[in-house]
Amino acid sequence: QVQLVESGGGWVQPGGSLNLSCAASGFVFSAYAKNWYRQAAGKEREFVAGIFGDGSINKYADSVKDRFTISRDNAKQSVYLQMNKVEPEDTAVYYCPRPSRGGGNYDYWGQGTQVTVSS
Repeated sequence: QVQLVESGGGWVQPGGSLNLSCAASGFVFSAYAKNWYRQAAGKEREFVAGIFGDGSINKYADSVKDRFTISRDNAKQSVYLQMNKVEPEDTAVYYCPRPSRGGGNYDYWGQGTQVTVSS
């Protein structure tokens, strides 16, 4: 079955770093765009980063550009998010949903991984 498992979150001080991982199984990972979303407490989920097209087109939210880096390893069916110079506003649950083939949304979500940035 389709499964997405996010991991690597935790507590970190402002200015620190974390590397998030998302392991996919049950489908051809390379056939889908890769995305990271996050949801802070009491707020809507928002786009963070993504890999599109042939896998070489990266896109980032303005709030994380130049601080976060998305990458993927198709052989390992995994996508990563390297978070550097984290800020308290980065505190959220991070997800790597699978894009839907129709409708322009997402058809599968993992449980997410919590990132907490505080001093």
